[in-house]
Amino acid sequence: MSVEEYQEKLKRTEVSKFESVRKSLRKDWQLYTFLILPVVYLIVFQYLPMIGNVIAFRRFVPGGSMLGQEFVGLRYFEMFWNDRTFWRVFRNTLTIGGYTLLFNFPIPIIFALLLNEVKSIKFKRFVQTASYLPHFISMVIVAGMIMEMLSASGIVNQVIEWFGGNPTIFLQRAEWFRTIYVGSEIWQRTGWGAILYLAALTNIDPNLYEAAAIDGAGRLKQTWHVTLPGIMPTIITLLILNIGNFMNVGFEKVFLLYNPLTYETGDVISTYLYRIGLGSANFSYATAIGLAQAVIGFILVMGANLLSRKLTNRSLW
Repeated sequence: MSVEEYQEKLKRTEVSKFESVRKSLRKDWQLYTFLILPVVYLIVFQYLPMIGNVIAFRRFVPGGSMLGQEFVGLRYFEMFWNDRTFWRVFRNTLTIGGYTLLFNFPIPIIFALLLNEVKSIKFKRFVQTASYLPHFISMVIVAGMIMEMLSASGIVNQVIEWFGGNPTIFLQRAEWFRTIYVGSEIWQRTGWGAILYLAALTNIDPNLYEAAAIDGAGRLKQTWHVTLPGIMPTIITLLILNIGNFMNVGFEKVFLLYNPLTYETGDVISTYLYRIGLGSANFSYATAIGLAQAVIGFILVMGANLLSRKLTNRSLW
């Protein structure tokens, strides 16, 4: 095939694809209109704000230019690099994010596997509904419930006193903050996180279980050799996405629960950015920290995807 023939064939292919897309838009235009609001939302609230990252390299003065007054290079990055408070909140973010990933990622998988073994449809639906509900409770209400239960006269201290112990104001003790945060995350996210795994379980061929049973495999071996490999693509995908959000420890819950007494273990990057950016109006410094955090998250996602591809031959791309 000559170069001219190849180019002509390539043009025909491109025209054919264009015609196919145009026919699809003309046929299903009502469905495509549902994409308008999500696309506008992404552009306005996700992509356009990225322009503001330029003030990480420029001195920004409130009331002045939105893109900063003058170029200062890496000055603000050097500031947080030498800031001991930043490294404290960075360490807290890594610790809380690590604990959350360690406990909050496998528990929904275990919960989904256990729920899949339940034979009673009514009981299964009840457990599913009860476990999903915490996800839909407002974060303010969740924080209020935690404060009430862990207060000096709350139910937790009442139980401690009943067993002869002394009451403890947990939310004023720095050593308890991470446990409270991770424990509340497990309660709030387990049921909702199990939904995707339950959906993946329905796609496993029942004949595989029958074949395993014929070979003498019990329920535990069937789970290990049939169920887990069947949902492994879902596990890998969600693990990579969770690693990408490793640094984004929930701002709302931390902000509502922490106080100056628990800054030592509870103050994270997102709350530090709030105090530096909005509280102290140091927007350029806060932007530099946020940009560095985003770069770290990007590196974690790329690294996790590459590692998954090498070890399991599965990846997002």
